[in-house]
Amino acid sequence: MKGRMFTGIITNLGKVITKTNQTLTISTTGKFLSKLQKGTSVAVNGACLTVVNVQKKAFTVDLMPETIKRTNILQAELVNLELPATPQSFLSGHLVQGHVDGIGKIEKITSQILKVTTAPNLTQYLIEKGSVSVNGISLTVIEAGKNYFTIGIIPHTFTQTNLHTLKKGGYINIEVDILAKYVKKYCHYSNFVS
Repeated sequence: MKGRMFTGIITNLGKVITKTNQTLTISTTGKFLSKLQKGTSVAVNGACLTVVNVQKKAFTVDLMPETIKRTNILQAELVNLELPATPQSFLSGHLVQGHVDGIGKIEKITSQILKVTTAPNLTQYLIEKGSVSVNGISLTVIEAGKNYFTIGIIPHTFTQTNLHTLKKGGYINIEVDILAKYVKKYCHYSNFVS
């Protein structure tokens, strides 16, 4: 499968109707389904997955063990959906790969703010006013601590994504900004060879 890019701007919601350790079947709108075919990449709660079957009211994607290990995909009931960006796409979020880095635990969620605790190996890539993808949604970091971060939420994002269904104690998928990872690797390598 070729790599795909997303913008983190959620266009549809989907309801998980069946799940196994190998597949996930999601119902969604006919308009979204009309854009899918076997082999299409789609971001499901921020994880880039490949469509293996399209039915009249739903589609099915395969799951790899790594996806199950790193994401909340088997716990999700209502998922955020996004098709890959094209050269004509309006980039109103940030560049999201659909490669979830890990999960975080919700410590607080309202229609205006989300506080998440997660491992320091993820928070090391977060900075104030930087970008982060949460369940596939492009959001801006307000505060980045050693093992937590907070993000602001506007009412439109809260109601048009699965954020309004999340509860304290639940888990969300996190993808840190790819540029931060490259910078860290470059700095580490530069110090090593100096």
